[in-house]
Amino acid sequence: MTRQVLVVGAGMAAMSAALEAAAAGADVLLVAAGGGSSELAQGGIAAAVAPDDSPELHARDTLAAGAGLTDPAAARLLTGEAPATVAWLEASGVAFDRDPSGGPALGLEAAHTRARVLHAGGDASGAALVAALRGRLAGRVTVREARLESLLLGGGVVRGARLSWRGEVSDVRAGAVVLATGGYAGRWPRTTTAELVDGSGLLAALAAGAELADLEMVQFHPTAYAGPGRTFLLTEALRGAGAWLVDASGRRFLRDVDERAELAPRAVVSRAIAERLLATGEPSVFLDARHLGPDLLRARFPGFVARCGAVDLDPAREVVPVAPAAHYTMGGIVTDAAGRTGVPGLLAAGECARTGAHGANRLASNSLLEAVVFGRRAGRAAAAEAAAPGGAVQAAPPPASASRPAEGAALEAAAGPLRSGEALGEQLRRLGPAAGGLAGLVLRAALLRQESRGAHVRTDYPAEEARWAGLEVVARLGQSGRPEVTVRGRGARAAA
Repeated sequence: MTRQVLVVGAGMAAMSAALEAAAAGADVLLVAAGGGSSELAQGGIAAAVAPDDSPELHARDTLAAGAGLTDPAAARLLTGEAPATVAWLEASGVAFDRDPSGGPALGLEAAHTRARVLHAGGDASGAALVAALRGRLAGRVTVREARLESLLLGGGVVRGARLSWRGEVSDVRAGAVVLATGGYAGRWPRTTTAELVDGSGLLAALAAGAELADLEMVQFHPTAYAGPGRTFLLTEALRGAGAWLVDASGRRFLRDVDERAELAPRAVVSRAIAERLLATGEPSVFLDARHLGPDLLRARFPGFVARCGAVDLDPAREVVPVAPAAHYTMGGIVTDAAGRTGVPGLLAAGECARTGAHGANRLASNSLLEAVVFGRRAGRAAAAEAAAPGGAVQAAPPPASASRPAEGAALEAAAGPLRSGEALGEQLRRLGPAAGGLAGLVLRAALLRQESRGAHVRTDYPAEEARWAGLEVVARLGQSGRPEVTVRGRGARAAA
């Protein structure tokens, strides 16, 4: 089978890339196995559409949250295209929530200086956006269920992918491949994301010659349910609406840490909770939304109320146990603003890509925005640059990894919200030869970055070091064919 453009992924970035490539005239095949993270998103999409807001202010907040590692050009591009992205989504069928005047209902979330978060369906924004774009695929894009096994290479150019489904393996030749496979937070046992979001796309890209960077930068959502039953996310918008975080004694401890309290950046809140739990030995802190009242909770957060009800909790009357959980990964496949990876024929977009827009800590509700902005750009670039997919090819198998449980245990033990060189080194020794897999790459990157910055917190290097603002930790294949993890100047590319 041959396609001009092959897109791999199930979420907003994949569908945006596929739709844009098709609009540019490409013959597009979209493949995915199961759902991605986009439809799980509750918080919404950030855009400066209010009269008192601007893309410049949005960019400023994005840069501040990124703790000195955000690429200013990427942040300006992301926030500058946000209003037009909202308009494109509306034209694609997304019905954003409205306020009583008929204008967009804008929410305030952590680290934003303006209310600029648009929602669709209350706290079910991701599902609403995914449904709208999925509906536009019919007649424009061919969709197939399949799992990515590896990329196909010919003469140093990516010319397709090896796919599998229900025991059958097939090779799909393509003029360009866009990976939109999501991040790797699903590798942690305690996570808010889909289990399939496991970094497999990153490893496939690495094997094909692409670079990975910032793998140590993993965002832990501060408020994931921490009681009996399945972990689920409690949207940031709850704290934006006025919910509090309290310890077991009922005290609002965040006010001792940051003047913004519950509205401090996610990394600050997650670190404060982790330190509180370490000091007290308690398994969780608590989200207190009782003072918001049942009417507001049912109207604005129906999903939250329903999920709490499923575990026999009434958030209008009871506090909800919460603790940090792996949520979003800022690291990924190194790309430029059009999704190009440096390997001809291979592009990436969404959470699997490292564009530089998030730096060391993503600003709340910038993820769906990034998926659409950079997904569309990657789709256009893929359509424009697709080469004839002929010639001999061979599969580039990803590096060997430890078992899923072994990798999860290593990450949970050493690469959580609080890290130390001793714990990281111990887990790398446990992984042994399998340290070339994703868990090993994350642990090695976290061990090399000897500072605390954004979402990366080292208890043995608790301060932010100025010299590290200009450095990045990069993984790539060495001459031996095994992954190497090194430090270099930020934004540089290895020589071809």
